[in-house]
This record gives sequence, structure tokens and C-alpha cells, in this order.
Amino acid sequence: MRTKQSTVASTISKPRVNVITLGCSKNIHDSEVLMGQLKGNQIDVVHESNNIQANDIVVINTCGFIDNAKQESIDTILQFSALKDEGKVNKVIVTGCLSERYKPELEAEISSVDAFFGTNDLPDLLTSIGANYRHELLGERLLTTPSHYSYFKIAEGCNRPCSFCAIPLMRGKHVSKSIDDLVKEAKFLASNGTKELILIAQDLTYYGLDIYGKRNLSDLLRHLSDVDGIDWIRLQYAYPSGFPMDILDVMNERSNICNYLDMPLQHISDNMLKSMRRGTTKQKQIDLVNQIRDKVPDIALRTTLICGYPGETQQDFQEMLEWVEESRFDRLGCFTYSHEEKTHAYDLVDDVPEEVKEQRVEEIMEVQQGISYEINQTKIGQTFKVMVDRVDGDFFIGRTAYDSPEVDNEVVLDAKTNYARVGDFVNVLVDRAEDFDLYGSIVK
Repeated sequence: MRTKQSTVASTISKPRVNVITLGCSKNIHDSEVLMGQLKGNQIDVVHESNNIQANDIVVINTCGFIDNAKQESIDTILQFSALKDEGKVNKVIVTGCLSERYKPELEAEISSVDAFFGTNDLPDLLTSIGANYRHELLGERLLTTPSHYSYFKIAEGCNRPCSFCAIPLMRGKHVSKSIDDLVKEAKFLASNGTKELILIAQDLTYYGLDIYGKRNLSDLLRHLSDVDGIDWIRLQYAYPSGFPMDILDVMNERSNICNYLDMPLQHISDNMLKSMRRGTTKQKQIDLVNQIRDKVPDIALRTTLICGYPGETQQDFQEMLEWVEESRFDRLGCFTYSHEEKTHAYDLVDDVPEEVKEQRVEEIMEVQQGISYEINQTKIGQTFKVMVDRVDGDFFIGRTAYDSPEVDNEVVLDAKTNYARVGDFVNVLVDRAEDFDLYGSIVK
């Protein structure tokens, strides 16, 4: 009887790790690697479980990029710290970008947290939980996305000098992963049902310079394209300065590399680009966009812009607005400038009022909404290969090869008249289109 009671008590008291992920797709990737390591150490691990347990070790993977993200991270830390104080969770551990950037301040202000770790402290974090970093698990992860697609990080850190960006402070210098290691990881993911690799890094186009002595993204793409089971490869976060045009040749050569490119351009005014330390000019960016479209006419271009950077005049903004109208990007995101400590731009006066920043973002997005609507109208009557991502009520929701999850357009299918499985590819005839959604039916 004593043995049985002892076993039951041991089972009840066994800790479980509940990983909470905040921020971008790079953090999603990092959480998945952490979870893979924990599973490899036979530790029970869940992602963002709402079923909070008293023996939980909560690991919060934070974002420290801009003010809103930092506040969300702090609020989350405080929320779980309060639960710990109430005895509803066992431990709270904080990792990620906010912890890397503000560890001394956080330690001083939030005493309930058991430990703070930075972005490159995974072995130490594992040790604090009673686990060991296992090198043989390289490339193995527990996906938090649907299994049919995966964010695929090819490098860490950034060498770019952008004045507004704190990423190098939190992630360090650019470090590429080797092609061999990335192919191994891709094969592991494919063997577990992943069909789409979404390539991410702070700067994809810098890939290989540190370990191969040249920009080597094109070679990596060819190797990943050869992996059995990978149907789509998508490129996100490509920097415009020094853009390696040979990746477009590979895009044309390989059918499983999507005609899609996410290239944050940030602004178009020469005044702003110079102050932002982007290493380019208005004309160079215009020429680059035209060259990309000439080389891959069917490409979907996504970009990201900043409104309200220090010194941005109404003329600077108007120049950007007119450029957006003329360029007709397929996808576009726009954000207000955030004044970040220890960045080069922090020495400048944050002189654009917040309400003006927000109004400018609204104006940009209103123009983009109209562009997206017009582009989508041309798709009516066409048939597209669509990946089914999820079921939402009475509808299947999917994406074309021209769309990344979470941020781009979606394809809506009525589940009453269409049948598909999540993760399937289906051919969809578009019969209706709105600003950011396509509607249609599955065809053979």
C-alpha cells in the first residue's frame, strides 16, 4: 500500500512545463526548439495551456521589440507572477528578447520570477528545469503551428545598422546555420507531415556570408527544394540592400518555391532612408522592385512600412503614400514608429505626435485596402492551389501560394458544400472576392 501511495504522490507532483510564446515567428521557432528539448528529456510540456496547474513551471518567451510588445510581455509576466504568489503555479521563468534586453531592470522590479534568461541561454534554462541540452536533438522541434506548415529559422541575429531597430541588442550579430543542419531539420519536419517551410531570419539575404564567405541563400533553397515532402517554400524578411538576385533564378527554376517575397522597405523618402541608415535610396528601391517583378512577373510582393519616424514631415509621408499607390504591393503592413532605448534613432527627437503617426498609418492602410480589393477582383474566375489551414465554424480557411499565415489574405470555403481536410491541398475556383479574402469552391 505504501508503494502505491508513493507512486501516486510522485505522479501528482511531477512538474509540467507550460510554455507561453509572445512576439514574432522567430519566438515561435525558439519555443518549439525548447519544447523539443524538454520532450527529449522526458519532461511533460504543453504550449499555452489554459488548464493552469499548481505544479506548472511556466516559461514565458517574451518580445522586446516595440512598446506594445514590451507591455504585453510585462503584463504576462505579472499575470503569472500573481498566480505563483497565490500558489496556483509552481515556478515562473522568463526568457526571450525582453529578458535579454532588460534583465537587470526586470530582476529588480519583479521578484516573484524564479529566473531570467536571454535569447542564447537555452542550455542554462534547461538546466534550471532539471533538463540537459541534447545536441542529438538538433533540428527536432515540437510544432505549435498546424503540422502542415512550419516557421524555419535559417539564421540568428543581424548585422544591419538600422537606426530604429533594437534586434541586434537582443539577438546579437548574424549567425547562419549550415546547409547540412538545415536540410536535416527540413527532412525531420517533412517526415512529421510538414508541407510548407516558411523561411525566417532577421535578414534572409545575408545568409551564408559568415560561414561560406558569400550570400548563399540560392544554394540553400536548392537543397531545401530537393527534400521529399516539401511542397511550398516561402521567403520572409528579405533586406533590400545587397539583395541577391540569384534567388529569383531559383524561384523560377523550382516549382515548390513560392512566388512570394516579404521585403520590408520601411520608407521611400531619401531623407528618411538616410536617417534610418538603410543603406539605400528611393530610386534604388524603386529599381529593385521593378527588377524583381521583371524577373518573376507572377510574384506576390509584401512589404512593411514605418510612419512617424523622427523628423518625418508631411511631405515625407505624402511621398510614401503616393509611392504606395504607384507600387501596388500585393501585401503591405504599416506600423507607428517606436522610440527604443540604445538604438541610434533614440538620440533623435521623437517629434511626430502619436495621433499623427496613427493617422498616417490609417491613410496608408486605406490606400492598400483599395489596392488589395482591386487585385483580388482580377482573381475571380481563376483557379488556385490552396492549402487548407483550419476549420472556422462552417467554413474551411486556406491560403494560396501568394499568402503567408496570420498576415496575408485567406481563402474561404463553405464546409456545407465543400469537403477538405486540414493540411490538404485543394484546387479552388474563385467566385467572389473582398478586400482581403477570396471565396470559392473546390474543383477537381
